[in-house]
Amino acid sequence: MISRYDSRIGRRRSQLQIRGTPIASVMFGSMIASLVPSIAQVPLLPPFGLMVLIAWRLLRPEIWPLWIGMPLGLFDDLMSGQPIGCAVFLWTIVLLALDFESQRHFWRDYWHGWFTASLALSFALAGGWLAVRLAGYGGSFVQILPQIAYSVGLFPLVVRICAVLDRWRLP
Repeated sequence: MISRYDSRIGRRRSQLQIRGTPIASVMFGSMIASLVPSIAQVPLLPPFGLMVLIAWRLLRPEIWPLWIGMPLGLFDDLMSGQPIGCAVFLWTIVLLALDFESQRHFWRDYWHGWFTASLALSFALAGGWLAVRLAGYGGSFVQILPQIAYSVGLFPLVVRICAVLDRWRLP
């Protein structure tokens, strides 16, 4: 009788698969907004790239150096159409805050991670709204409240997807 775990014993994974899977998943998350054909007056799609970045950071805090927010944020700026440097700045601030927060708390559970991610997503979306508003575009802050709600509500699904990817990438 063959167990479903037999194929996982002794398997070898390349360094590209181990180190590249989190980066590729964040980049794919950033591309979702440009791949989904939608025409909307207000932003509706959550920032999937940032959600995947935060999910990986909460699942495996050791895989991200603090500077990774800069190149991934630049890629997200290019894909999303935000002003260049907006996601670079905001994602770096989010990673710094998550690093600072993880040094203060020795415990972490599901609700704590979800609350932390909710604050980080809300901060990043509000900061993106402010950058667009300072550039002379955009509407009122009320317009991004559904996007914040969608982001917070979909975050557990994104964490689950990252956990499945993590099981696949590690030997």
